[in-house]
Amino acid sequence: MSNRDHFDFARVRALSAKEVAQIARDPSSYLIAFVLPLILLFMFGYGISLDNATTRIGLVVQDDSDAAVSLASAYTRSRWFDVEMARTIQPMKDRIVSGDIRGIVVIPQGFGSGLARGDTPAIQIITDGSQPNNASFAANYAEGLRAAWAANEAAGNRTFRDPPLALESRFWFNPELISRYSLVLGSIAIIMSMIGTLLTSLVIAREWERGTMEAIMATPMRMTEFLISKIVPYFFLALISMALCTVTAITVFGVPFRGSPPALLAVASAFLLPALGLGLFISAATKNQFVASQIALLSSFLPTFLLSGFLYEISSMPKPIQAITYLIPARYLIPSMQTVFMAGDVWPLLLPNIAAMIAFGMLFFILTFRATRRTLDR
Repeated sequence: MSNRDHFDFARVRALSAKEVAQIARDPSSYLIAFVLPLILLFMFGYGISLDNATTRIGLVVQDDSDAAVSLASAYTRSRWFDVEMARTIQPMKDRIVSGDIRGIVVIPQGFGSGLARGDTPAIQIITDGSQPNNASFAANYAEGLRAAWAANEAAGNRTFRDPPLALESRFWFNPELISRYSLVLGSIAIIMSMIGTLLTSLVIAREWERGTMEAIMATPMRMTEFLISKIVPYFFLALISMALCTVTAITVFGVPFRGSPPALLAVASAFLLPALGLGLFISAATKNQFVASQIALLSSFLPTFLLSGFLYEISSMPKPIQAITYLIPARYLIPSMQTVFMAGDVWPLLLPNIAAMIAFGMLFFILTFRATRRTLDR
């Protein structure tokens, strides 16, 4: 029986040692694994925010009653609003058209007398519908503050009518609704998808371009041993990169971590299989480092950014696009990361996603094996 007829761990160790030495001599590996993730994490963490910390609004007070003054004072004291006062609405219309303010709150004449009669007079909230997100923020915040003011006044003034129902909202896992938490976790998914694919997209193509592939094929190694030796060093390198991103998310961005390290390790390891496998397949199929790197960036970043649920809710997408998202491995990573960090080790939710990511990884490795033939024909 020849040496090629059986799997040899000694050959795998030797080939893996060669790849580790190659990584140690290649500064680009450190840049991709350690520097690029931190740059991207800080860009996503600080550059993107779905929170509206301070909303500029115009406040038009057309009533001089104590109730109107009290409500106006509630808006001016709120940390959610930067308020400009006026007595008429026309100057505020010009301000909202120019984009200087995001909305107008009008306290109309007769506001106080209506409350004194036991009525519930309405206030007017005007927003700029050409910017739907800002309009929604301004309207919701303004209405929420009015409701809070009315509830506070009703507690000590019986001229207010008690509402038939009292609603008490509770937000689990993220009580303050800080969008940075989900954005940072989603950015880690994007980073790991890009880093994992980039790390292995060059390894086989580099062997072809440098002419060392012919020498490797002259050895008694099997293609399985060759591929395992290529993937294992980069798998551990990507895990270190994942750990670096996790520590940064917890210590710098304050993302809570309610799960356990083994659960996070299981999720990260399962996702790295398709990420590294895709890069290895691209490298084997193209045999050109430049082409492989460009395809790796396009195939990892764009689908993960647009179709994984990172920024856009998958349920709000058209049905055909929702079907396509099932082919994106990061679609299964992001909810798993959110579960581990925000909720804890909820294994009934984690295991199906882990199984899906492992299945994608096996598919890419099979495709890579078929694309890596023991022949010099290109």
